[in-house]
Amino acid sequence: MEIENHKEEVPFEHYLEKYKSLDPKEAAQRLNIVYDETEQKFGIRFMGHPYEVHFPEFEIKALDEEEKDGLLMTSLPAKTFILRYLLEGQYVQSSGKFMTFREVPTYGELYIQPFTGRCIKRLTYGFGFKLKAFAEGMEKIPGVKKIPMGDVAYEFELIDGYRMRFIFWAGDEEFPPSAQILYSDNFQFGFHAEDMVVAGDLSITTLKRLCA
Repeated sequence: MEIENHKEEVPFEHYLEKYKSLDPKEAAQRLNIVYDETEQKFGIRFMGHPYEVHFPEFEIKALDEEEKDGLLMTSLPAKTFILRYLLEGQYVQSSGKFMTFREVPTYGELYIQPFTGRCIKRLTYGFGFKLKAFAEGMEKIPGVKKIPMGDVAYEFELIDGYRMRFIFWAGDEEFPPSAQILYSDNFQFGFHAEDMVVAGDLSITTLKRLCA
């Protein structure tokens, strides 16, 4: 395969190679997900939709018709995120509490600038003056919950027991709109901080697609 986009394709190829030596039963137990030994496939949920991830040849299949051209089917960063999740993720049940990115031990401060640029600013500038469109897009995510925070806020599952919250405060004549992203407290055990940045980025991209 000729590498044209090094920023996306080189990491994807790296984790694709590592995936071939994955112990699928160990991964399923570690992540608390299902692995079908007969069909050689994992079952996962992403943004409320079910998918199959095949092994040892990495292939993602959407089980919902409307997701046949979804993010996991078309985006190399999304595919790389899934590869890293299967290779390195660790499921720990959430206590029900949520945390800001800055509260993530050790790594929060290190990655706060890319998180702010790729996630907070992108979410704010994309929907700060379009809260109706934001709400309509969020309502399309399977299993989403509207929550009483800010002026409008929603909670959703990103992937298999890891949940996120998007919170907006409307702007006025004196102050611009603002947004916050919260992560269920098990994210700090299941993902590296850089993956949490990608998680925010992918969920915002999904929301933008739902609003298109």
